[in-house]
Amino acid sequence: MIAPGEASHNDVILATEHLSRVVGGVTLVNDVSVEIHTRELVAVVGPSGSGKSSFLRLLNRLDEPTSGTVTFEGLDYRLIPPRELRRKIGMVTQRAYLFPGSVADNISFGPRQRGEEMPPDEIDGLLVHVGLPGFSDRNVANLSGGEAQRVSLARALANSPTVLLLDEPTSALDQEAKIGIESLIEKIVQQSQLTCVLVTHDFEQASRVADRVMVFQAGRVLRVGSATEVLHA
Repeated sequence: MIAPGEASHNDVILATEHLSRVVGGVTLVNDVSVEIHTRELVAVVGPSGSGKSSFLRLLNRLDEPTSGTVTFEGLDYRLIPPRELRRKIGMVTQRAYLFPGSVADNISFGPRQRGEEMPPDEIDGLLVHVGLPGFSDRNVANLSGGEAQRVSLARALANSPTVLLLDEPTSALDQEAKIGIESLIEKIVQQSQLTCVLVTHDFEQASRVADRVMVFQAGRVLRVGSATEVLHA
């Protein structure tokens, strides 16, 4: 995470301007303008149905905005091929959707799509990074929920993203696994100098890990600020 006062307007990596998405007459995201800085961990909180996950999916074009723009590294993201965009803005979902086969097969999937083969020692290094040393040959069918989520993180990191989007990554886990994944996310953000946007319904989690917090309600951003300002006001 960034140090207090470290971010400036010159290091904005991801920004939205009047971003909206309407589906079937229902407004999911409503006129959201926000800037996210390099190496910042931003938590997006709010009740179910408030637009948190819809907002996250707009950030790497898993869904298309009805209006408004998203810029990545100062460039309108519609000018970036979607596959390249999603490599740079990786995403980990609430449940670990792993492909049948080994852990190594899953981690090497992204690079293989680009015609690159990950060396075994590189896969092993990523697994050490996410706290799963020696798991390369494990069948994903035999992983616990927390282990599967760690593999999901390793698979996203294999693409060398600049921004990591996390959609409720701990909500399906027990408390011990949740705290483990939280610590892992903080470590990865710091060591890999990643920017991270974390959607969570858990205000305490947001308070523990985030540099800044965005509060969503009915598709709009109600407040943006530090965890202390926003969650303990």
